[in-house]
Amino acid sequence: MVQSLLSLLSARQNSILSGASVLMITVFASKFLGLIRDRLLVHNFDTTQAAIFFAAFKLPDLIFQLLIFGALSVAFIPVFTDLMHSKSEKEAFNFASNILNLSLLFFGIVALICFVFVSPLNSIIIPGFKGEQKILTDQLTRVIMLGQVLLVIGAFFIGIAQSYQRFIIPSLAPLFYNLGIILGIVFFSSSLGIMGPAFGVVLGAALHVLIQLPMVSSLGFRYKLSLDFFNPGVREVVKLMSIRNIGLAVEQLSDTIGIALASLVSYSSVTLLTFAQHLQVVPIGLFGATIAQAALPVLSREHAKGETESFKVTLLTTMHQIFFLTLPAAAILIVLRIPVVRLVFGASQFSWEDTVLTGRTVAFLAAGVATQSVILLLVRGFYAFKDTKTPVYVSIFAVAINISLSLLFIKQMHLGVWSLGLSYAVSTNLSFFLLLYFLDQKVKGFSKKDLFAPALKMLLASLVAAIALYIPIKALDQLVFDTTKTINLLLLTGIASMFGLGIYLVLVWLMRVRELYTFTDLLKRTYRAQFKVKSEEIIKETGTV
Repeated sequence: MVQSLLSLLSARQNSILSGASVLMITVFASKFLGLIRDRLLVHNFDTTQAAIFFAAFKLPDLIFQLLIFGALSVAFIPVFTDLMHSKSEKEAFNFASNILNLSLLFFGIVALICFVFVSPLNSIIIPGFKGEQKILTDQLTRVIMLGQVLLVIGAFFIGIAQSYQRFIIPSLAPLFYNLGIILGIVFFSSSLGIMGPAFGVVLGAALHVLIQLPMVSSLGFRYKLSLDFFNPGVREVVKLMSIRNIGLAVEQLSDTIGIALASLVSYSSVTLLTFAQHLQVVPIGLFGATIAQAALPVLSREHAKGETESFKVTLLTTMHQIFFLTLPAAAILIVLRIPVVRLVFGASQFSWEDTVLTGRTVAFLAAGVATQSVILLLVRGFYAFKDTKTPVYVSIFAVAINISLSLLFIKQMHLGVWSLGLSYAVSTNLSFFLLLYFLDQKVKGFSKKDLFAPALKMLLASLVAAIALYIPIKALDQLVFDTTKTINLLLLTGIASMFGLGIYLVLVWLMRVRELYTFTDLLKRTYRAQFKVKSEEIIKETGTV
């Protein structure tokens, strides 16, 4: 049994469906654990103290995203894979050691500078924090920075494993990262206060590395202490990541300004905005990122072979599959925003006012969930054409709109933290239409009927389901369930969600939306595959033929 489990975890995923399914399961587990982490945080600390932890996270995460994530997501994997096939595994692993060492060196230097000058840097990122809150934020930032150094190693282990099409263990790594933070909250908070979760970050980063070490070792990677700045692969990585990092820098600037403006509203607004974003990214990470990531190899192969019509069909089919899942998720999140926030974050130190403000922010952010999920696919469509510039230009424009609206809402109109969700939704939807327009030009035009008809049907079904969902949620809340109790709140949310989802499925069935049959067929095939595996296990155990 243990051997079977290890074989499963090490298995290679060869198709879009298998890769996306694995990613969905593990992303769901990681996001669920992340929400538990947030719940424990507001159970042990009030929203002002939690804001210190989230604010302290911003600077270390910013430099990690800019220096490491860009190289990993765009440059490392294609160069590593190319070296494996064009030269040898030995060359590829030598390149990996060089990139890892150079990344650690560069990241370490930048981290050291940030460690020394953390106070003025945090003053820029969180201008609303003063006095003791600011001092404590600086202390936590230094601790979290140590964890990010370990995370550099874990990130490159993920790149190596995914180059071999191993997705399960790399997808489990973030789960262990969140587990480390949870352990820090549970076991260190009583003695260290809000510093406990910060040490949990370091523990989580160490677990992130250790869980992947056996897998990477089994693939043949052996670490070498080498620093070759002139290695051809290293030069290619630097070239590939340069344009992508401009886009990342712009996106991080937008997020950083959002945190800064939230800190000007109030200390607790940093926590409320962060919690709302954590709920928003669940459907994006679960459906958008996983399907888009699994579709990229197919899109790249079809473009490389000159199969333009197949490329169009694959992209539109995948886009509608993402819409099929994210539109009802967004509708349910908007209508059930208060019960969901109470269920996830409704701990003893999370007030009703905090709940309402977080719920309102979630509702506005959810208005961009579906388009943000599809943007992840459209960007990969450009990557298949080896066009990294167009997504960056669109991102710069969208971020400029987001920042302008955010400054208008907070500084001029003095609106609440929820207005940051509104500005995000406006800029995200605008970015979606711009990317779709430019990609349409690049492929010489999609069929407009095939492009818009399914999406409009699913949008209509989601709107009707949202309206229908509002009635039972009010009736159940006021007449049936005492929602001051967690079990009743869970039942209310579950029943209402199933009702809304049922309405959506009936409507898309009546409108003959093809994606319904696609996912129904997938469930049938999954069941048949499980039945086949169980039958084979029984045959093996009984020794019969």
